[in-house]
Amino acid sequence: MSSFFLIFAGFLATGVPIALALGIAGTAYLYLSGNGMMALMLPQRMIAGVDQFVLLTIPLFLLAGALMNVGGVTTRIVTFARAMVGHRRGGMSSVSILSSGFFAGISGSATAEASALGSILIPSMSKQGMPPAYAAALIAVSSVMGPIIPPSITMIIYGVLSGASIGQLFLAGIMPGIGIAAGLLTYASWRARRDGFPITPKMTGRERLAATRRTLPALILPLIILVGIKAGIFTPTEAAAVAVGYALIIGFVYRDLTVQRVWEALIATALVSTSILFITSMASIVSFVFTLEQVPQLIADAMLSLTDNPWMILLLLNIFLLILGMFLEPISILILTMPILLKFQALIGMDPVQFGTVVVLNVVIGMATPPVGILLFIASAISGEPVSRVIREALPLVGICLLVLAVIALVPQVSLFFPHFLN
Repeated sequence: MSSFFLIFAGFLATGVPIALALGIAGTAYLYLSGNGMMALMLPQRMIAGVDQFVLLTIPLFLLAGALMNVGGVTTRIVTFARAMVGHRRGGMSSVSILSSGFFAGISGSATAEASALGSILIPSMSKQGMPPAYAAALIAVSSVMGPIIPPSITMIIYGVLSGASIGQLFLAGIMPGIGIAAGLLTYASWRARRDGFPITPKMTGRERLAATRRTLPALILPLIILVGIKAGIFTPTEAAAVAVGYALIIGFVYRDLTVQRVWEALIATALVSTSILFITSMASIVSFVFTLEQVPQLIADAMLSLTDNPWMILLLLNIFLLILGMFLEPISILILTMPILLKFQALIGMDPVQFGTVVVLNVVIGMATPPVGILLFIASAISGEPVSRVIREALPLVGICLLVLAVIALVPQVSLFFPHFLN
């Protein structure tokens, strides 16, 4: 397998897109290992990788989020968050965290969240006297809530690959999202008092009511999805279609959507969906290679030769996933490592839904983890601050996320509270 990893790493180092690097490395390995005839099966494997009805949820949820975004929902969410917590000391930092939590229930994507909210909130925080690097770090780290709070594209991919219930995974993501938001809000309040950030004037009761009324339809979308799936009214795929219809209705009722904006949302959705599904199909080649060479079993045996303690195995697995998250997209990581992950899930005997929550939390935290987390670079580009300064400010915020991860991994009742309560 060393030839596969060398070819894959070489293509990545030369700037080849990850999807092509996966496909070429997998195909090359089959020829180098004397299994060239099996390459004839690869088109079938690629099609089988994406020929799953539940994968329709990805473009549909992305379209719902895009329609909300082009329809001005992002701005209304920020206004609503400011109405709720903007009057606190350093209020815009709390507004950023709260906005990230609300936006997560619409977008399901960390990079989309960092880009959309960063362009609005990083300048606003800087105007309030906060260091731009701190503002950028706050946006980068709080954006990890995007793939955790439902609906989550990463949770959908995990559910498809592992066979775990997507509805249960959505419910399991609520508590980790709340935990990260609470931890970041606590840190932001402490930092505001320590550094003496200014206090923003409080909105009047009428302004707060107007902000709530304008934003409420968007905020209840995640609730509609969760209740509908859990009550058996619709499947996750049907829930995604309902979300699109709902986004269109409120967009046209509030006169925020036009034909041109809907077209822009369709184009954006097509580009992102194509990228995700192309990676999925190419990674099916790698999954085939791993299965052929019994890689999951070999790695499991190697791990067990080091320790058979379930807690140590879980710790090593977390470190492994966090490191991968610094370099690769969460979806790519899941597709590449799922056979291995399922092997370890069976070894440590963890509940499949809790294990899925831990895995997803790991790979999305990696996106904001120094030195090469993609969210740090997005926020750095928006703020104009050097990445080194953003990283310095992000370290304590990432520490809070890791603390939440530890709680989720060690205390099953936290992530499983809502799945069990609503069962």
